Amino acid sequence: MEPNVSWYNEQSIKRTIDNLEKNNMKGYFIEHKDQLLELLNQLVSNNSTIGVGDSVTLAQLGVLDYFRSRNVHLLDKYKPNISTKEKQEIYIKNFSSDTFVSSTNALTENGELFNIDGNGSRVAPMIYGPKQVIIITGTNKIVRDIDEAIKRVRHYSAPIDAKRLGKNTPCTKLGYCVDCHHSERICNDFVAITGQFIKDRIKVLIINDTLGY
Repeated sequence: MEPNVSWYNEQSIKRTIDNLEKNNMKGYFIEHKDQLLELLNQLVSNNSTIGVGDSVTLAQLGVLDYFRSRNVHLLDKYKPNISTKEKQEIYIKNFSSDTFVSSTNALTENGELFNIDGNGSRVAPMIYGPKQVIIITGTNKIVRDIDEAIKRVRHYSAPIDAKRLGKNTPCTKLGYCVDCHHSERICNDFVAITGQFIKDRIKVLIINDTLGY
């Protein structure tokens, strides 16, 4: 990367991590993906219960396979032939997990997490329940503020995710959000997490890579 661009990106990441700290959340910068598993080994104890949110980022990084290989109890919503009822039971169990792992749709330089969700099963455990929440994200999701986060997610992340999920919403035809009221709409819950009562309950792992949407 060109040195001046690299410097600019470093300043953005530093502002983000400093402001996460001010908001009672812990930020980590990971230069290489290989270092991610080393950090997860430190943050996640053996024999603990792990919940996961739907995430392309986690799939790209092999995080689910990592937890399947660990001595932990994974609430695995992706196991073969799982029923809708079993998934719903896992969503409820996620609230009492020791650690909930997911990504975020956007991360602001002000140290805020912004997400849009379809049924709330991903954002709800971020807000309340699990003793620890680990958010894993690429640097591509860092934006200036909540306004930029909303634009990014509504007009970029959500249409791509709707396409991935095979939805028949207008955004999968147009490539941008029209604030539809379609029955398959995935943009139902708009959630900004701007701070935490419990210091460092939420840990944000920022990886120097382009990941997810």
